[in-house]
Amino acid sequence: MSEDTASAPDEATPTLYLLHALGASARSFDRLASRLEGRVRVVGIDLPGFGDEADADDSSLAASVAHVERRLHAEARGRWLLGGHSMGGKIAALVASRVLRGDASLFGLGGLVLMAPSPPRPEPMDEERRALMLSWVAEGPISEQDADTFLDQNVARPLDDAAHAQAVADLRRTSPAAWRAWLETGSTVDATAQVQTLDLPVLVLAGTDDADLGAAAQPGLLSSVYPRARFATLADTGHLIPLERDAEAAAAIEAFVDDEVRVGPVVPAEWVRLIAGDRVDARVRGILARRALPDDRGYAPEVLDLAQLTLLREIADLVVPQEGPAIDIAARVDAQLARGEGDGWRPADLPADPEAYRRGLDTLAASWPTDPADRDRVLRAAIEGEGEDGGPLDAARLKAWLEDARNDLVRQWLAHPASMARVGYDGFATGGSPIRGFVELRLGRREDWEPSGVGGTIATGDAA
Repeated sequence: MSEDTASAPDEATPTLYLLHALGASARSFDRLASRLEGRVRVVGIDLPGFGDEADADDSSLAASVAHVERRLHAEARGRWLLGGHSMGGKIAALVASRVLRGDASLFGLGGLVLMAPSPPRPEPMDEERRALMLSWVAEGPISEQDADTFLDQNVARPLDDAAHAQAVADLRRTSPAAWRAWLETGSTVDATAQVQTLDLPVLVLAGTDDADLGAAAQPGLLSSVYPRARFATLADTGHLIPLERDAEAAAAIEAFVDDEVRVGPVVPAEWVRLIAGDRVDARVRGILARRALPDDRGYAPEVLDLAQLTLLREIADLVVPQEGPAIDIAARVDAQLARGEGDGWRPADLPADPEAYRRGLDTLAASWPTDPADRDRVLRAAIEGEGEDGGPLDAARLKAWLEDARNDLVRQWLAHPASMARVGYDGFATGGSPIRGFVELRLGRREDWEPSGVGGTIATGDAA
């Protein structure tokens, strides 16, 4: 779905914003949008120098990133995804890195969808081919003959007539300055230091017949950037995935969204706007953005073993019952332990936290019921110090460890922005520039900037 035909957002349907390839436009994603309608809302964004933005004055990488951020700031609500095809993949990586650092005034990014993406590092490209492509715009917009040549070089099989006509039209209206800017600068820039590692759900689609950015090359180009990437190979496919393999791409995107993005709670739109706004410090926004990312369903524990993590998840279900899509707070505690983080203290007769967790879980495992109905009784007894002795921890030390463990589990639940919204905590919104505080400090009073429902009144100044 292109920019001018995008339908109104539906909070139950995630929106995927897509950035196009060199010489393409938002229209290149129309077929994907049609196939995903009702399941994933697809919105293409024309980049500066292309499509309806062909007359833009600045088509540099920095200008493109800023342009995308402005569009997203105006439209993105709830949980959304960002994606890119070829050139758009590098721009998407730069935007995503800024979102997860908090530098962009955006919130709610849930994953990336990349199609034959240009990597953050310089794009592999034969220099003779680069020179040939630059020669096509030496005297103005690309000709129809050269557009045909470009398309022939980038597909495994000829496009159907409608797709071919659309692709040629996009190429011919591309700004020569934007074409040169990407080939001479954008594709050669090493942005790895800016992007760093992005630990979020990522789908990478690539074709077997793509010379430089195909299925064989992508894991080597992107695995260190996207540790949670799912690489999907499209057979008999060149570089123009949205036009060559829209059905297969749509199926892969839908499965990816269902498996890895619709995980955990979604932050309400009012709270998204608050976190993205100027009352929230960039560093705090980045922390909240990372906390709100969908949990990794394939999470491999770093401190606990798999059996211990499974037991901790069962304990978490009793300590913090969750309705609807749940936060994997047990996995988050394991990651916390691996980072060496905690609340700064522990009972004197317990070992360091990682070892205390292992011993505590092994102690509980010896008497842990297989019947879920009996687990609450066993856990309550251990919390009261009435657990059985004989394991790695005696009953008294198990009680002390469980106090720490329950605190960690609750803290990880409450740290999620969706949980903050649920309990009405917006105390993080006192930063920004200039720093702002609260004016109304009375019980049950809400300030004008606070989300509805906080405090229970409608607006600042309501009668007590």
